[in-house]
Amino acid sequence: FFVRSDALPMVDVRVVFDAGSARDGNLPGLASFTNAMLSEGAGQWNSDMLAEKLEDRGIKLGSGVQRDMAWLSIRTMSDNTNINFATHAFSKILSKPRFEQESMERLRQQFLAQIKRSEQSLGSIASENFFKTMYQSHPYAHPTQGNLQSIKNISKKNIREFYKNHYVAKNSIIAIVGALDIQKAKKISQAITENLNPGRHASKIPIPRKIDGKKIKYDYPSSQTHIYIGQLGISRYSQDYFPLFVGNKILGGGSLVSILGDEIRNKRGLSYSVYSYFRPMRAQGPFLMVAQTKNDNANKAQDVMQSSLESFLKSGPTEKQLNAAKRNIIGGFPLNIANNSKMVEYISMIGFYDLPIDWLSTLQRKVDAVTSTQILNAFRKHIDPKNNIIILVGGK
Repeated sequence: FFVRSDALPMVDVRVVFDAGSARDGNLPGLASFTNAMLSEGAGQWNSDMLAEKLEDRGIKLGSGVQRDMAWLSIRTMSDNTNINFATHAFSKILSKPRFEQESMERLRQQFLAQIKRSEQSLGSIASENFFKTMYQSHPYAHPTQGNLQSIKNISKKNIREFYKNHYVAKNSIIAIVGALDIQKAKKISQAITENLNPGRHASKIPIPRKIDGKKIKYDYPSSQTHIYIGQLGISRYSQDYFPLFVGNKILGGGSLVSILGDEIRNKRGLSYSVYSYFRPMRAQGPFLMVAQTKNDNANKAQDVMQSSLESFLKSGPTEKQLNAAKRNIIGGFPLNIANNSKMVEYISMIGFYDLPIDWLSTLQRKVDAVTSTQILNAFRKHIDPKNNIIILVGGK
């Protein structure tokens, strides 16, 4: 997937694999560990040598893991010298990782430290328990970073097997944005992946099972309580994506100017931060409402969040709210694709989820076509307040 952009003499390349944490199996964190190891030396270069050679040429290497996907990216100047070296190095990183024991143990300690920090974060605790409660035994249930025990148990053999099975040509898409023509983009694409094993695409993610709503309180020594309220939402392939996207902008996606922001923050002063979102994935992702408040206000804030959702499901948005949301989305959209790095994220997402090739160019028209009735019907179809899982983490 390629977009030509001549505004800057730069090229961004992102290779995305269906190798997210949903593929961890019984070793949570394996996808993240494997992805991180790919940057730790490749071919004839160890970790330090690779980092030095990229830094000397101003080439930026990136990587990341979500529940559905894992990616590696590279950014370089568009002159032939830099592009040729960046392409060569990127090919080595993808196809000839070294997986050295020293790097592995250093990364293991970094993962363990990160997990220990998250165990002291109310937001991380609330999020982890929400996903665990809602997804049960589904592959989306555990956090992408894994847990202390699984990270300790991951071996070099596990990493090599995960790499062998998932970092293959048929399990990937390539996105390129920058100051070059289509012929050069094709050459880069071929050079980067020519040494990857063909392999096969990862299996389909199972459909998560809906569970009954419940409320769980986790005591944590803090003056604040984090509130997570939500349930299963939609997948990337839902026909109701745009009505729900626009509708959520009105409900809680607009933060301070949303219904939740008005009811929770402006009218009652219960929380400075309150928002909602849908996170569609290959399978159904979550719908979530999130707030932080003082312990004494936790139950009241939770009740107002619930009642705001129920009221929205009864009457839907007003025309004034709908028009304001559309203006906000359409007016702000150019900023979302204002630079190459943002654009490459969008087109890699289009490729990964097999969305229509004109998804970006028709987005504003599809947003503008959404009606209040469509929003109301979509929310009633997918969201039932009785199914909400309520997670509270904070002091008594």
